[in-house]
Amino acid sequence: MAKYLFTTAYTTEGLRGLLADGGTSRVEAARRTAESVGGRLDAMYFSFGDHDVYVICDLPDNKAAAAVSLAVSASGGARSKTVVLLPPEEIDAATQQAVNFRAPGA
Repeated sequence: MAKYLFTTAYTTEGLRGLLADGGTSRVEAARRTAESVGGRLDAMYFSFGDHDVYVICDLPDNKAAAAVSLAVSASGGARSKTVVLLPPEEIDAATQQAVNFRAPGA
């Protein structure tokens, strides 16, 4: 399974729901969401700043991650962005991959 980071900012409607239901209920909702696509919730943290929530999940593939992101954003309660997290071993393999690239203007 691959790891994904979801950065989420609540809308006004979403903040009202958070105030009504509390943070732990949102963690349980995130856990159920990840499990519904064959994954698992790794961690979830609330924060200050541009994003209200950071969620790390193990998900089967990009299709599952896209489905989660679309469902969250379509709910109207939050805006979500998805980041694919790569383990160091995948970066090691990428550094060994031959690439045919020409820089613009070169």
